[in-house]
Amino acid sequence: MQTATDWTASRLAYLHGLKAPSEHQRLLLVLADKEDRTADEERKLDALWRAEKAADRAQRAKANAARIVNADREAERKARTHRLIELGGLIELADVGSWDKGILLGALLGLAQVNDPERKARWKASGDARLADRERSNG
Repeated sequence: MQTATDWTASRLAYLHGLKAPSEHQRLLLVLADKEDRTADEERKLDALWRAEKAADRAQRAKANAARIVNADREAERKARTHRLIELGGLIELADVGSWDKGILLGALLGLAQVNDPERKARWKASGDARLADRERSNG
């Protein structure tokens, strides 16, 4: 874990490297580099360091929140990609991958309209059998 003096030294180096420090950062640099500070300047420097520490904490919290949001988005994207790959595999397995896209989509739209549970059960049994065959041949 980084000590307060380590953080202060690394933050000073960071601030010195900034091309466009804020006004309070410029004042902090001036006061930090000054050898003989008055009591008023010490008070100002302490207040500026507290503000800089708060800004640093806020920046780290924002970065952590962005990582969390991005991780959720990435997980959703990966799950969607996985689902699409599986569906594409089913199209290939049904040996209709060479069909015209319009025909294939029309057929799928027609399937979506079917509300016959017995027909769906037959389709499921047939599909499960084909998937089992593929598993046996691959395994």
